[in-house]
Amino acid sequence: MAEFTENCGLLSPTAGEKAGEEDGKTQREVSVSNGDCGGLSADVVGSAGADRQGLEAATTSVVLDPKSGIPRRTSIIKDGSRQRKERKKTVSFSSMPTEKKISSASDCINAMVDGSELRKVRSNSRVYHRYFLLDADMQSLRWEPSKKESDKAKIDVKSIKEVRTGKNTDTFRTNGIYDQISEDCAFSVIYGETYESLDLVANTADVANIWVTGLRYLISYGKLTLNMIESTQNSLRSSWLGDLFDEDDVSGNKSLSLCAAVQSIKKLNPGLKNVKIELKLKELHKAKDKMGCDVTKEEFIEVYHDLCTRPEIYFLLVQFSSNKEFLDSKDLMIFLEAEQGMAQVSEETSLEVIKQYEPSKEGQLKACLSLDGFTNYLMSNDCHIFDPEQKTVCQDMNQPISHYYINSSHNTYLIEDQFRGPSDITGYIRALKMGCRSVELDVWDGPDNEPVIYTGHTMTSHIVFRSVIDIINKYAFVASEFPLILCLENHCSLKQQRVMFQHLKKILGDKIHSDPPRPEDNYLPSPNDLKGKILLKGKKLPNTCNSSEGEVTDEDEGAEMSQHMSIDGGEQQTVAQPKKFQLSKDLSDLVTLCKSIQFKDFPTAFQNQKHWELCSFNEVFASRCTTDYPGEFVNYNKKFLTRVYPSPMRIDSSNMNPQDFWKCGCQIVAMNYQTPGLMMDLNIGWFRQNGNCGYVLRPAIMREQVSYFSANTKDSVPGVSPQLLHIKIISGQNFPKPKGSGAKGDVVDPYVYVEIHGIPADCAEQRTKTVNQNGDNPLFDESFEFQINLPELAMVRFVVLDDDYIGDEFIGQYTIPFECLQPGFRHIPLQSLTGELLPHAWLFVHVAITNRRGGGKPHKRGLSVRKGKRNREYASMRILLIKALDEVFKTATQPLREATDLRENMQNAIVSFKELCGLSAVANLKQCILALSSRLLGADNNPVVLFNLKDQYPVVEAQGLLPDVLKKVVTAYETMIQTSRTLLENSESVYERILQVQKAAMEFHENLHDMAVKEGLKGRKLHKSVESFTWNITILKGQADLLKHARAEVLENLKQVHYAALTCNLAKGGPSTTPSTGSDSRPRRSLEAIPEKAVGEEDISDEEEN
Repeated sequence: MAEFTENCGLLSPTAGEKAGEEDGKTQREVSVSNGDCGGLSADVVGSAGADRQGLEAATTSVVLDPKSGIPRRTSIIKDGSRQRKERKKTVSFSSMPTEKKISSASDCINAMVDGSELRKVRSNSRVYHRYFLLDADMQSLRWEPSKKESDKAKIDVKSIKEVRTGKNTDTFRTNGIYDQISEDCAFSVIYGETYESLDLVANTADVANIWVTGLRYLISYGKLTLNMIESTQNSLRSSWLGDLFDEDDVSGNKSLSLCAAVQSIKKLNPGLKNVKIELKLKELHKAKDKMGCDVTKEEFIEVYHDLCTRPEIYFLLVQFSSNKEFLDSKDLMIFLEAEQGMAQVSEETSLEVIKQYEPSKEGQLKACLSLDGFTNYLMSNDCHIFDPEQKTVCQDMNQPISHYYINSSHNTYLIEDQFRGPSDITGYIRALKMGCRSVELDVWDGPDNEPVIYTGHTMTSHIVFRSVIDIINKYAFVASEFPLILCLENHCSLKQQRVMFQHLKKILGDKIHSDPPRPEDNYLPSPNDLKGKILLKGKKLPNTCNSSEGEVTDEDEGAEMSQHMSIDGGEQQTVAQPKKFQLSKDLSDLVTLCKSIQFKDFPTAFQNQKHWELCSFNEVFASRCTTDYPGEFVNYNKKFLTRVYPSPMRIDSSNMNPQDFWKCGCQIVAMNYQTPGLMMDLNIGWFRQNGNCGYVLRPAIMREQVSYFSANTKDSVPGVSPQLLHIKIISGQNFPKPKGSGAKGDVVDPYVYVEIHGIPADCAEQRTKTVNQNGDNPLFDESFEFQINLPELAMVRFVVLDDDYIGDEFIGQYTIPFECLQPGFRHIPLQSLTGELLPHAWLFVHVAITNRRGGGKPHKRGLSVRKGKRNREYASMRILLIKALDEVFKTATQPLREATDLRENMQNAIVSFKELCGLSAVANLKQCILALSSRLLGADNNPVVLFNLKDQYPVVEAQGLLPDVLKKVVTAYETMIQTSRTLLENSESVYERILQVQKAAMEFHENLHDMAVKEGLKGRKLHKSVESFTWNITILKGQADLLKHARAEVLENLKQVHYAALTCNLAKGGPSTTPSTGSDSRPRRSLEAIPEKAVGEEDISDEEEN
């Protein structure tokens, strides 16, 4: 394959891995840089002509013509296998001066007239270096050099049908170098009567945006482009800023002092530094040779424009505004529905957004959202990346408490390290306010008959037990109403135990859960059942004890490290026998649902452990369980609570990786809250969901009695549909200098890591390029894709670092559960190392989530290589070697095949339709219809195709003779509707047949062991047979769920087509059936997409570069 360096818009497959992985970090993928797109590197193979044979391996540099400054020779990149040396980082240099911001159509047109170096991609995997420019009369797009005559090496602007972003033509999809081309740097010009495609790769995403925006303006307005630009340019902003200036100009001098102007701009954009605003104003005065420091209205507006305009938001605005400099209510409706995922948006919704966020009076009167209003909206809470539904309790809280992850603290009383650090009640206040639902009390005898809390055998300071109980009583249910677990490590004498009991009863009173467990129950009560209750975890005397005290095993975490336990019980269990101590019966009786016992092994636990008994594992032993017995550990945690605490060897209070134990279902993973870093970020981020109540429902596959799940799987999870997460890191705002950094002064060279944390199969990371010397508004424009195999347990972490030769320094981060991500354009607030919000520091991103069929590498999903029915992979049943059960599972073969065919046929048809619409797999059907809307209008602005919405299935009806390219789209649409209809009509019966097999198999579950023994199975074969049974049941449940989800997907797709047809006035009997005039009838080219000519229709001149 051809190798593309960071200097072109093509990806390098080899970028270095992140150095210095943090403690406990799981397996990572090699990070990939999208590259920064400049000139070709010396590794590029050059040739004097496209037909030259036997290209030598020697490299040829591109020679520039001294007069024109453009490449003199044809530069061809052919497939090869060479790769760059592995590097730790990729560094980019912006193609445009940071002072010059593209923020209007006129800026784009001027840049196009000046010209840009672009790369022309052909279907034969060749890439040609060319210099493209727009003629001064704006009538033609030209490129140099070319073998064609100069009057033929051009495209007339009026012949351009569409400008398409991304790698969304057949030329790109079927290209051998598809993976090395940056999605954000690629765009295509569809032109001519045969809909040819000119496929281009820009040096940067900025340059691509300039050409896309400028060309769309030209094809929308033609010769009137300049007039249109002049009439609309910044009028809303100018009127708004003018009004603000006049308000501040109290003296009426038509000027502001330098200080007043700085403060006014600072008020509008609090993230700007005063010194930067002042410097900009002084530079402007110097350029004009102006004496004095007073600032005029024009200067005020110009400086605001230079400092506060965000080009990436401008490009987004014009994409949805029908190439205007503002969004009207209809444009905004489309944006909210198609991009932000809002359902059933009305014009009133758009008007409410405009009213709330548009700063100019003129914009509010005209119901228009200006660039500044659009920026305000995108930076508001409405566009936060975190799903607002998850800010309140939204999960089922009626499951047994063992089915939840519980936010837990270790040595809560410590505020520094575990050996000599101070103890303080603020540790409890902080943890409880953060939603922690399990805190630890390590209680020892204290002076004056008052028990104290500290870490035994260390030099940590002491705090009085009574004061801690007072604090717990005050803050226990401030952040959450659900049960609080007090992990009581009792090392006190009987005398001080009685004092402990008195304090607990007097201070906490009825809040302590005192009802004994019911032996007939198989599971613990639910969080809802235990609202407002405090559960004590500790040692408990046997029910047969009638005296006021009895002997139990001392629970000392430090002592447990010296015990070498064996899971299967085959080894010597302890080196030193655990200590015994006397326990007060009164204190013992306060322990009801969380009785502490010692873990022996899984078989013993499954046979003897009661559901109200709880085991504590140190992380070393728990890690052995996760590695050696992941399946048993998951099954154990379906019924019993497990507490995992950090190794006592972590005297610096460092943290373990909670994901290592969450993946096995461990509910109480105790964290050192006083120690910030990656591990604590994961814990805080995870428990943000479900209203930060401290309880998160575990994945269904970890709760169901019969289900197969291996925590260490490095492949897809049986019965769970993988998701594809598409993330584009667009830009950053106001990154501060790393704390304590002084080596580079105020200079920041930021880059971003996107990390996925979850089961081993999901753990991955990718990084952007470095943006040099720009922490104020760095532009990244890089897209990444991750496959998420167990979405319910995955987290996404965004980390911003400062690139430094000495060692990269932390700037900020934000961690969020995958299930809480909101799709669309979102702002992410960055947090410091200790979890505080960094003022005005943001990441701007785009998020999209698709299923595995809808996503993936488009060229591998292409029509020519899409898997046919013969090559389709079907879910299969494992053989148990138990004849009766194997016969039952055999009956599932046909319905499973039918279910797969129904889903795959529907999803393949959707992919085909999206590709013919010229959109990527990330797009939804609403976007597809919007993209085609302008194409469906004839010369008289009447639609050539209408959607008949009377039936459940929207039917396309031609209103005349359709061109061939549109016929293909209509055919693909009809196929999509037909496969969707087939799925809806047949899915219910197939679903029922799968469930019947599952039900029939489950009738054998209780006698499974005896049946296997009767068949002569024992030892490993018996274990394998039981495992195969759970595998088959999991597959049946999963396939039934996938079919149910596919049905819901079809219904949602039909709804999207319906609403999109109404929005675009393409519904039969709607307003579009009558001739219309005015700007609303103008073709919407913001999302326009037209199928390019079919593969194989390339003209003969393809062999000769043109």
